[in-house]
Amino acid sequence: MKTQRKQTQSTRQKLYRQIITVLLLIQTILIGVNAENRIQQGDSQIEVLIWIVKESISLVKQASSLQEKQKKSLLPRHRRSEEQ
Repeated sequence: MKTQRKQTQSTRQKLYRQIITVLLLIQTILIGVNAENRIQQGDSQIEVLIWIVKESISLVKQASSLQEKQKKSLLPRHRRSEEQ
């Protein structure tokens, strides 16, 4: 019974990771599309490049935060309570 629960949780975590990965990928693509639109509207390429860097940093922070949350959720309960 416990093994089946762990398998279900593991499968669910894998699914969540895949969904999060796809969403981050979509967000990255949308940054590129938005950058292209900004250039076509007349923004300077340097301004757009700076904007892309800022957006990318935000995206990396999001991914890092999600990764940290995932690591904490995978720790055994006794270790998780010690870290807090």
